[in-house]
Amino acid sequence: MIKFLIKGLIRDHHRSLFPIIIVTFGTLLTTVLYSFINGQLNDLIDSNARFDTGHLKLMTRAYDKLSNQIPNEFALTGVEKLIESLNNKYPGYNWTPRIKFIGLLDVPDENGETKNQNTVFGMAVNLIGKNSQESERFNLDKSIIRGHIPEKPGDILISEELAKRMKIDIGHSVTLLSTSSNGAMAVQNFVVCGTVKFGIGVMDRGAIITDISDMQFTLEMFDGAGEILGFNKNKFYIPSEAEKIKFDFNNHYLNKGDKYSPLMLTLEDQNGLGEYLQYINVVGFIIVGIFLIAMSIVLLNTGLMSGIRRYGEVGVRLALGEAKAHIYKSLLYESVLIGIVGSVIGTILGLAITFYLQEYGIDITESIKNSSIIMSNILRAKISFVSFYIGFIPGLLATLIGTAFSGIQIFKRQTASLFKELEV
Repeated sequence: MIKFLIKGLIRDHHRSLFPIIIVTFGTLLTTVLYSFINGQLNDLIDSNARFDTGHLKLMTRAYDKLSNQIPNEFALTGVEKLIESLNNKYPGYNWTPRIKFIGLLDVPDENGETKNQNTVFGMAVNLIGKNSQESERFNLDKSIIRGHIPEKPGDILISEELAKRMKIDIGHSVTLLSTSSNGAMAVQNFVVCGTVKFGIGVMDRGAIITDISDMQFTLEMFDGAGEILGFNKNKFYIPSEAEKIKFDFNNHYLNKGDKYSPLMLTLEDQNGLGEYLQYINVVGFIIVGIFLIAMSIVLLNTGLMSGIRRYGEVGVRLALGEAKAHIYKSLLYESVLIGIVGSVIGTILGLAITFYLQEYGIDITESIKNSSIIMSNILRAKISFVSFYIGFIPGLLATLIGTAFSGIQIFKRQTASLFKELEV
């Protein structure tokens, strides 16, 4: 019977072509929309984790209260021993120290006089140390525009936009003026070894990166760091696992009376990301839900109209002695075949478009050039397991339900009435 129905759908384009096109289009839009929203959510988590929050972050309680001011006077000490302890206790995570700082970058001319100055935001990370993954997290290999990654003490990376604005070339000597952890002025000379484009608007405007050992010396933070970030070794943020580690660590180091005692936070505890991610999830669910319902209604009507148009055909089949139940089942089988064919084609096309958006994305640099939010300049979709089947929800189920409702009319009308429609 299935073979017979397939031949009928192939030979009779009026019966199958339009429904398949509608199902394909609905499935395609559903797949692309879901994958795009999923991509934005994952990109937000990934960007914030790599550049700011980590999956877990460790700092002192005093530093946490004033974290927006980057209070390095409340930094962690004994970092090397603390990281060793974290690696032993939580081996599923990579732990790395970082120092954030702000300052003034001075560019001298050939006479040693100030030629250009600009305020900068900087991060000191473990670039030169053994087994460091920081270069990979910052995607420096692909983000370098000119020059190379710091290879020795005294090297510094600056954003390409900042370098053009301050007219700095590779190999130029620059001076950083900042504040040490003791509140004194900190002055240190660096050599620009490379320029980089992070793809994050707020960082591309004026960020610099140095090796952490240089800033520990410059800011008088020997064996210290403002933050220690933890990254899941599988590279995915798992909220329940991160929450469990945070609870275990904070219970062990619970000492609210000591402002220098360490405190662990998850990604969602920082920068209002917990509330924002919940908001995005809810809004995304509503948008996809409304779209699924809308597409389901369209495809439901397609199934209804397809069934109604075929009452004349049904009349002939009844006149020839075919049972009503058999006709009803054959209509349902046809709708399933149409739904499967349309959903498969729509899903393949949707995944192709999603793959393009995942690899190349949509550049919105101009739209967010003044934004202070850590998010990528490129909007990308993301293919997930759900992307392979979400289009089948409206594509297959709605078509089947539409045909089922329209087919019920077969049992409610007389054979003579259905046959008479053929004469009309």
